[in-house]
Amino acid sequence: MSTLSWTENRSVYTAHWHSENGAPAPARIVVADDRMTAQAAHRLARAGTGLVWRGDFHNARQLLRALDRRLRRAARPVGCESGPAAVFHQQRAAQAQRAEILGRLLIVLEPGYFLGLRRAPDVRSACEHAYAAVRPNCPDIQRMCVSLTELLGVLSAYQWHRKGVEIPALGARIHPDYGVFSPVRGEYVDLLASVPFPANAQRPCVFDLGTGTGVLAAVLARRGARVTATDINPRAVACAEANLNRLGLTGLVRVGEADLWPEGRADLVVCNPPWLPAHPTSALELGIYDPGSTVLHRFLDGLRHHLAPHGEGWLILSDLAERLELRSRDELRARIAASGLRVAARYDTHPRHSRASDSGDPLYEARRGEVTSLWRLVPND
Repeated sequence: MSTLSWTENRSVYTAHWHSENGAPAPARIVVADDRMTAQAAHRLARAGTGLVWRGDFHNARQLLRALDRRLRRAARPVGCESGPAAVFHQQRAAQAQRAEILGRLLIVLEPGYFLGLRRAPDVRSACEHAYAAVRPNCPDIQRMCVSLTELLGVLSAYQWHRKGVEIPALGARIHPDYGVFSPVRGEYVDLLASVPFPANAQRPCVFDLGTGTGVLAAVLARRGARVTATDINPRAVACAEANLNRLGLTGLVRVGEADLWPEGRADLVVCNPPWLPAHPTSALELGIYDPGSTVLHRFLDGLRHHLAPHGEGWLILSDLAERLELRSRDELRARIAASGLRVAARYDTHPRHSRASDSGDPLYEARRGEVTSLWRLVPND
């Protein structure tokens, strides 16, 4: 358990360091307040110094925005002439560096997640929702220190959780938990809701791998399937169980913590793996980035061994990796064939998210042309 120590008003303070992204605790700490200029904060943060904020909460947010503007101005322009893969990796590197520096503006949460800054919101419920499973349990370390960027993410996630995301295919809302990828890209949910089940399975036994919020498991259950849903993230398991309970589907879906595969075989195995072969920088990004396409390959390699006779797999995958030249369509098809599978059918849809229409994005052309497909895979016997 990492701790931070600093001197304030001639007293030594200690706090538990927590970072959802696994960022190390800053080696050096200074106390900052409303007198801190953006220039000074920028210089200290770039040097690796953590700034424990003791001023006005709204001023802290303004300082964070000022730091972000400075970092964006100083970033090297992205050159589209280098090709989409180079642009993508350059963007990711710049984002990671900016996040690292911005993450050095720190907030102290007192016991019970009380935030004792002027004009601070009541963050206790949001922090309890996010940190209940990781709350420090050490009697001599009472307070907790997190970055302001993380705290703002916790508050935003709590609002998403309370409001929920409308899912037309369910006629209901799904409520994402903190650290669980939100089903905001609804096109793939609609795709799964419309594709017919395998012909020989009237009430199929289905595996939903990497269930996240449980949204696909819920859609499948509403269609009459008996579903076993898995996720390696315990937060996702709890989130899926809560959503399925709200929808009255707990009798049709069994949720368990597993590294992809549950025991047994199924008539249908559904997997919507992370679609970009790159390294995630946070727990939330595990739903988007998959180093070396490991999850995708494990699904393909294991599918034959987990299908009942006449069963099939549904791979739901964006082709953005192909458009960014991070993976080719030939590589995907070769991997499918090497796993002893063939493509029985494919159904396509186009994204409706805002980034697909952002012409200011250097990767706009790739995002605009993106296609999400449901690949029906069967053993190549």
